[in-house]
Amino acid sequence: MQLGIISSPIESSFQSANTKGLAFIELCVNEGQDVQEFYQNRHNLLKWQNKYKVKVGSIGRWKSIRIDEKGNVIKAELESCYRLIDVASELGCINFVSGCNFVDNLSYYENCTAAIVFFSRLIEYAKERGVNVSSYNCRKVNFVHNPEAWRIVHGHLHELGIKFDPSHSRYYGGDYLQETLDWGNRFNHVHLKGSLIVNGTRVDDPPAGLDQTDWKSFISLLRAKGYTGGLSIEPHSSIWTGELGEQGIDYTIDYMKKLLF
Repeated sequence: MQLGIISSPIESSFQSANTKGLAFIELCVNEGQDVQEFYQNRHNLLKWQNKYKVKVGSIGRWKSIRIDEKGNVIKAELESCYRLIDVASELGCINFVSGCNFVDNLSYYENCTAAIVFFSRLIEYAKERGVNVSSYNCRKVNFVHNPEAWRIVHGHLHELGIKFDPSHSRYYGGDYLQETLDWGNRFNHVHLKGSLIVNGTRVDDPPAGLDQTDWKSFISLLRAKGYTGGLSIEPHSSIWTGELGEQGIDYTIDYMKKLLF
């Protein structure tokens, strides 16, 4: 397992990761961000990757609508995902991460069927380019985030992986350790985001290691499931920002390195 961090597609991200002794950065091109601009920047990304010896470990797209009201895959969104997979392939990045929205006027069966079609097309395109496709367990514009959906969608698509973040499970009443035990063999990528809950209320997303997640047990479960992928630090707190945020990132790096030896 290697440590990395979610960053922006700019040179200073690679430089900072190198300084902090991280192996990779993760790039997210979400709804509202310019996919074409990101695609055109791919040669710079490759140059910076080589210059600083920091790879791009994962490219993902959150919050986008993939399925229309009739249950059809939206062609423009599919093409956007294809361009991001192209960039991943050129960079030697083996992970592409996506979700799939739920359409309210369709049944759960119809939504799962639509998700299977969408992910199938991504897998087919990505496989030819040496890239793995994963769903994510974040709830943002995505319903393929829990064992109920995984049993159907991932049960049918054996090549579809999972990007897992314990905090999403914790915040929505799931059991992240049980989910890791049951599904860890499908994990392709993992986020390290802290979570803090008091009396059932989400308080903050402090740095991993300064939160309530049982990271020792979680990392041990990942080892038990044979996980060898990336652990991507996700700074997500509105409190831990600026200089304090940098100190939090450094704390997480030191904390996790001790768990990884």
